[in-house]
Amino acid sequence: AGKARGVRLKQVDASITRPISDRVKEALFNIIGSDIIGSRMLDMFAGTGSVGIEALSRGATHVVFLDISSKAIGVIHSNLNATKLADISEVRQTDALEYLGQTARDNFDYIYIAPPQYRGMWVNAVEHVDNNLKWISNDGWVITQMHPDEYTEYDFQNLYMFDKRRYGNTLLVFYSVLNDVLDSS
Repeated sequence: AGKARGVRLKQVDASITRPISDRVKEALFNIIGSDIIGSRMLDMFAGTGSVGIEALSRGATHVVFLDISSKAIGVIHSNLNATKLADISEVRQTDALEYLGQTARDNFDYIYIAPPQYRGMWVNAVEHVDNNLKWISNDGWVITQMHPDEYTEYDFQNLYMFDKRRYGNTLLVFYSVLNDVLDSS
């Protein structure tokens, strides 16, 4: 949808990425709604970059794409050029967890986490944000994509789960900053 509507994105081998179906992506952006306009997003384990590109297409002002795979990075650059959205994005070939372990350089409204399946990396990624809230704006969301079998209840110190949606074999889990954390800062 949006500015890049109808542009066909290149794909990456599904064995090294966690693809998101068009149905799930549309549902995700229906949940976010017009709040995406003017926002900043971190697309972790970005794969093809389709989630971040959708955000840019719908009005986000900046997206940082992270992936460790050189093949994925090449596809993200290609897709950004095809959609003419490269000038409002940043692409980094890096380990996403190491990136979050650094001092926060940016503050994001949305952090999208879709790591390789069945490795427990989604919990590690959310913990990194939970331990360093400078990565996320006060009213920002951390959104995780996983197979439903991967999900377990987890109590984070500063983030709480406020929504969980299942679409076939994909689960989206939404976290936000606890209000009492905001009140004490």
